[in-house]
Amino acid sequence: MVSETVEAEGHLIDSGNFQAILTTIVEHGSEYEILRFDVGRNNAQGSQLTLQLTSDTDEQLQDLLSRLSVFGCFVKDSPDVLLRVADMDGAAPVDFYSTTNHRTSVVLNGEWVEVEDQRMDAALVVEHSRPQDLKTSGPRVVCRKLRDIRRGDQIVCGMQGIKVTPDVQQRDKPTFGFMSNEVSSERRVETSVKRVAEMMRRVKADRGKIAFVAGPVMVHTGGSQYFCDLIRLGYVDVLLSGNALAVHDIEVALSGTSLGIDLSSGHPVEHGHRNHMRAINTVRRAGGIGKAVESGVLTSGIMHACHTHGVEYILAGSIRDDGPLPETMMDLIAAQDAYGKALDRVEVVVMLSSMLHSIGVGNMLPSWVKVICVDINPAVVTKLSDRGSTQTIGIVTDVGLFLHQLAEQLKS
Repeated sequence: MVSETVEAEGHLIDSGNFQAILTTIVEHGSEYEILRFDVGRNNAQGSQLTLQLTSDTDEQLQDLLSRLSVFGCFVKDSPDVLLRVADMDGAAPVDFYSTTNHRTSVVLNGEWVEVEDQRMDAALVVEHSRPQDLKTSGPRVVCRKLRDIRRGDQIVCGMQGIKVTPDVQQRDKPTFGFMSNEVSSERRVETSVKRVAEMMRRVKADRGKIAFVAGPVMVHTGGSQYFCDLIRLGYVDVLLSGNALAVHDIEVALSGTSLGIDLSSGHPVEHGHRNHMRAINTVRRAGGIGKAVESGVLTSGIMHACHTHGVEYILAGSIRDDGPLPETMMDLIAAQDAYGKALDRVEVVVMLSSMLHSIGVGNMLPSWVKVICVDINPAVVTKLSDRGSTQTIGIVTDVGLFLHQLAEQLKS
């Protein structure tokens, strides 16, 4: 039998983490003894928990520590993290620590150092040299994707000296208090939209960044004009999408159809299925979306509004794309890196009917970034949460309706 003493602190009861910790230990086949549990006495004060864990083997104990880390448990009086040198490019030592999207700190030289560039599914690399724009001294710890690891990098391994702090919303803070993250189609959409608009106003008043992740459904449901209103009102800083959104948006601007359907009447147009290819060809002949706007070929739509109002947009391609448009990034790694860079310091991400891109973006975000997922299919929001983006709030409704109501709220 092997034992270890762990601690956890924060809003353990409100968040449900206290129950989750004990349940995880029992289901794991290990035992616990509560050595101390000081409960917070008010909204702001957190609780403090000390547990002694006992498992049959050290391997079993290390696995339990890994499972408990997502709830904020860390080894009491932890020694420095275990560092191993990467022996090859593009891979970490076999026992490397795989990150979550929660705030993480590690012990270096007896002191806790907060991890930078927090994201899930990465390794932790200790860097002793800092970029010139970082004036602070001492080593830094950064999240790095496995493919970006280089031979000789110092990689954090094992579970000792690592503390994860789940992001828990205090009851008196006006952010996501208006909804739980349960998914339901029974809520009044108007109420949810009003609260989202209030949050977006607060973020922009504090000069924060708002990003949108959108699929072509936004065009098919007639939401384009309302999204353009959000762009003109200054509520869109970044648009992340794929080739399809841009193609069908441009198809509407040039032909009035989306997937060959006349959006004004809802009827199919003869040979309209070819219009998206004509749209791609027109933009390619113009030299790209930007040049099509500047030359007067493209005079309306989402891509026109983005270019006109200086909104950054990144189109990540896939194997199914027609064309693609010149701006569409077909290099997957380059597109992932561009998405990650565009999301730097974003405070709110609104995801509109794009399961593929929404899950991809969710994997890149730290847990303190607010995420709102709007989709007619509740399973999309559920998949986001299942893959670790537990901060996601789901609104089950038609995207066009949501954008219409959101634009009206923000106009008023």
